[in-house]
Amino acid sequence: MPRVAKELGPLDIKRAIHAGGKHNTMLPVGGVAGLYLQVTPNGGKTWVLRAALAGKRAEMGLGGFPTVTLAQAREKARDARNKIDQGIDPLAERKAARAALVAAARRGLTFTDAMNRYLDAKMEAFSNEKHKAQWRATLATYAEPELGSMLVQDIQVQDVLKVLHPLWSDRTETATRLRGRIEAVLSWATVSGHRTGDNPARWAGNLKELLPAPAKVAKGDNHPALNLDDASAWFAALQAREGFGARALEFAALTAARSGEVRGAVWAEIDPDRALWTIPADRMKMSREHRIPLSPAALALLRAMPRLDGTEMVFPSTKGGQLSDMTLSATMRRMHEAEIEAQRPGFIDRVNKRPAVPHGLRSTFRDWVAERTHFPGEMAEVALAHKISSAVEAAYRRGDMIEKRRRMMADWAEFLAGAKEAENIVRLG
Repeated sequence: MPRVAKELGPLDIKRAIHAGGKHNTMLPVGGVAGLYLQVTPNGGKTWVLRAALAGKRAEMGLGGFPTVTLAQAREKARDARNKIDQGIDPLAERKAARAALVAAARRGLTFTDAMNRYLDAKMEAFSNEKHKAQWRATLATYAEPELGSMLVQDIQVQDVLKVLHPLWSDRTETATRLRGRIEAVLSWATVSGHRTGDNPARWAGNLKELLPAPAKVAKGDNHPALNLDDASAWFAALQAREGFGARALEFAALTAARSGEVRGAVWAEIDPDRALWTIPADRMKMSREHRIPLSPAALALLRAMPRLDGTEMVFPSTKGGQLSDMTLSATMRRMHEAEIEAQRPGFIDRVNKRPAVPHGLRSTFRDWVAERTHFPGEMAEVALAHKISSAVEAAYRRGDMIEKRRRMMADWAEFLAGAKEAENIVRLG
């Protein structure tokens, strides 16, 4: 009859010591056949279960003491014994579980990592450097803050909606492109084995059922514009704000430039002696160089700007890089909210009644030219770098036309500053 080990108690386990020599001391615990407390020469204690598996003796570690208590060790030993009695190898089962965990960890990939790998693989397909930058900037600006740290396998439809909802009504074109780019990253992650199932950013039969069609929300002016009658009050409120974001927004208003053109401006593009800002073709939407005559107000703003060491950006972020698009949008949103808190109507679009956004300032400038001045509409289109006939643009690129545009931008700055209307409308093209 096999010998039955005496059942040890918690105090016995605590007091157990190594018996001497180079080898570990194996102390029978009792209560479960084959359960031992293993004591190393340096006093470490672990639980070991000895059992016969497929006719061979095997040892299975059950954890260390005191992390695993005596009661827990006995419970683990009983579970293992029960599996052995059922013909299950607990060692093989544990090995398989660990392998599955390792495999899952290897498959686990964050959205940021997936985005970077996808872009590294796909960017070579883009010949236009601006297109490459737009892809990365759009995902980094809008998708990464919400999805960046999430594993791609965990991203669901509701997570994608959190990214798209804030942009869908006011910046529909941007949101539409963003959705497609998120879909592309997640599609790559699926094909690469990092996620399974449907793509949560897919439009057809998915987000199409949850979001209004882009064509419907994009009807009319997709960028809420500042009302002309509110322009001077808005501009005064903006000038009272501090920070690079406020100054970038002020410069965008004075030059009628796009947010990206302003945020990407470097000092080398500015010629203060000629009062001219020359934006290279690779930074322009139409991939053509654009010259903007700088009004005295715009020059004064630039002269007051500090030049930070380590960056050539005119309006740098706190880390010295380019400001995010959200910085300008947040500044404008806070200005509107401050008006609401003061129980005033706020800065809203005259037609759609939505709060004005930075890109809408360009529409405000165009409305001012059309409704409050005698400057030719073609001149305004050139100032906005819109696509027009090459002959018209060629004419306005000549020196005399630059000077006429200079007068227009100076009058625009005076209008923003609250100058009398009469001073603007008497100007002729």
